[in-house]
Amino acid sequence: MLDKTEELRDRVEARKHELLAKYNELKADSRREAAEARTHLKARIDELEAHLKLGWAKVNDEVRTKLNRWLEREDE
Repeated sequence: MLDKTEELRDRVEARKHELLAKYNELKADSRREAAEARTHLKARIDELEAHLKLGWAKVNDEVRTKLNRWLEREDE
């Protein structure tokens, strides 16, 4: 059975993969709206990386809370 951190890691990695796929798809689009969407997605990915800067081994309750909030937010 997965513990809470492993389950969170799986959810975060799946969401990150979705965002990266969407980001890469938008790279081919030269419209202004696509550029704005890329900027937004890049900021979301950077935010995730900042939360995980010490790696999964150092994830504590505070970081878990931040990651859960990150997952709950909708992407436009």
